[in-house]
Amino acid sequence: MSRGTDPAWASIARAANGATHAYDGADLAAVVPAPGKIICVGHNYRNHIKEMGREIPEYPTLFAKYQESLIGPNDDLALPQESDAVDWEAELAVVIGKKGRRISEADAKDYIAGYSVLNDVSMRDYQFRTMQWLQGKTWEKSTPFGPALVTTDEFTAGPLMTSAVDGEVQQSTPTGDLVFTPEFLVSYISTIITLNPGDVIATGTPGGVGHAQDPKRYLQEGQLLVTTIEGLGQLNNRV
Repeated sequence: MSRGTDPAWASIARAANGATHAYDGADLAAVVPAPGKIICVGHNYRNHIKEMGREIPEYPTLFAKYQESLIGPNDDLALPQESDAVDWEAELAVVIGKKGRRISEADAKDYIAGYSVLNDVSMRDYQFRTMQWLQGKTWEKSTPFGPALVTTDEFTAGPLMTSAVDGEVQQSTPTGDLVFTPEFLVSYISTIITLNPGDVIATGTPGGVGHAQDPKRYLQEGQLLVTTIEGLGQLNNRV
């Protein structure tokens, strides 16, 4: 099957016996290079909701990315010539492991293959041109994702997530502070559309984004954006 959607992914991974390569210095692709769906959640950390002047939502705020937006965990992040308001947004990513529709929240963990690190780099000027965010969220080669898939037996939402620009920490919040948990999101989204192996849910960013600072701060050429979740790894992307 194509696009990383083989439901037998776990047994295939356990039995893998191909060539091995040293991790240090490896040119890693996005951990799921071509997901069928990338569904993102906005306004899912209370401190980010507060800094953006919004109310706690009753339901998840959802939008989409496309696979062309993904880059590897150590790839360069190209600033688009059309935007001068490129912002960082550290996120916990959920990778689906089993096909399901109308999954109950109680059963949702069984449909999660594991977790990874993602940065929903956002072009704020394009994002806020209209009420719909997509045009600011899915720019080509703008979303670092990786470095590994950590399975649910080794990770549960809770550990600290940070983003730093040139060594200065911008975001620092436990991943357990989500308004809507990964299990709730799997259940809620699967009510709307079937989730397939390899699909990705980006669960939202915490407070500390550049757009909410005074004065506003955005990524500049030459800076190093580092995104870390304890237990999942780190993204290192030169702007």
